[in-house]
Amino acid sequence: MSSTDLRRTLEWMGDRFDFGEYEIEAYLAVLDHGDLTASEIADHTDIPQPRVYDTVRKLSDRGMVEVRESRPMRVVALDPEEVFPSVQESLDDLVTDLSARYTAPTRETEAVSLVKSRPSILRYLESVLEIAEYELACSLTPGLLERFESELADARSRGVAIELLVTPAADAPSPEEFDYDAVATEVRARRGITTPVMAVADGERSVYATQDALTDGSERYGVIFNRSALGFLVGGFFNTVLWTTGESVVSGGTGSFPRRYASIRRCVKDFQEADGAFSVTVVGRDVVTGEHRRVTGRVSDLSLASSDEVATLTVEAEDGEVTVGGRVAAYEDVEAHEIHVEEA
Repeated sequence: MSSTDLRRTLEWMGDRFDFGEYEIEAYLAVLDHGDLTASEIADHTDIPQPRVYDTVRKLSDRGMVEVRESRPMRVVALDPEEVFPSVQESLDDLVTDLSARYTAPTRETEAVSLVKSRPSILRYLESVLEIAEYELACSLTPGLLERFESELADARSRGVAIELLVTPAADAPSPEEFDYDAVATEVRARRGITTPVMAVADGERSVYATQDALTDGSERYGVIFNRSALGFLVGGFFNTVLWTTGESVVSGGTGSFPRRYASIRRCVKDFQEADGAFSVTVVGRDVVTGEHRRVTGRVSDLSLASSDEVATLTVEAEDGEVTVGGRVAAYEDVEAHEIHVEEA
């Protein structure tokens, strides 16, 4: 059932059962006695005589009773088993379709949530854009770019580094038509309607949905990661699969320091493009023990695989060299969750 049909059904149900106190009293009285005149309805209820006729007409218009234009007029009860089956069928269909659109409210404690309605996906997408503190990666259609332009501009004004992917590229506005600098640090465009809609804030909170889910298609679902360790999957997919296959629209360079990073790949790339020496504070966990670990020191070496799949920093800490990798690091000493960078 489409949104328009659902709305019409709800309106019809409201009209059909918009019973006031008088309608309820009159209907029950007629059911109890089988048929009554207007005067008898007034006698059996608290309905004032002048209101009986209007009340009965409303019941008749809703198909609940039959009015026989005799002298006196008689109101005849109709069998509820004949009156209500169509209503019951409509109500069953309505509940089924409303349930398909229902998205349970996400609680702060839920790490992963599945949402099935377009309004819910858009609401969560807006939330991720608004909560970003220092780093935001997002893939948006041109329509969503226009819809969330103010949220992106607000994040940009807060100093959030924003990587924006617009898809499909054929529909993306040109830099002459749209002020990309106001909403993003760097912008790329990617071909294809198969590119998902997504956003990742500070490497922790993210939303992922198919474009189909936002255009009334069959694949109507979105996945929300709320401070979940699994959220890095969305960020990693964006960095290695989507971003690398996009064509540059606006390039903002490395930006200024000090700066915080959630993605070690982005951090290493900026180091490669920038001149000078840098010191870092890495917050994460020990790859072997899993314990929380904080490392501070000067960056002595860095590496980034040609495929962007593996990025590593080497930090000269007080207790010696420490290698730092990204999420689910295996070869390095520390898995980085947040990297604070300053020029040394």
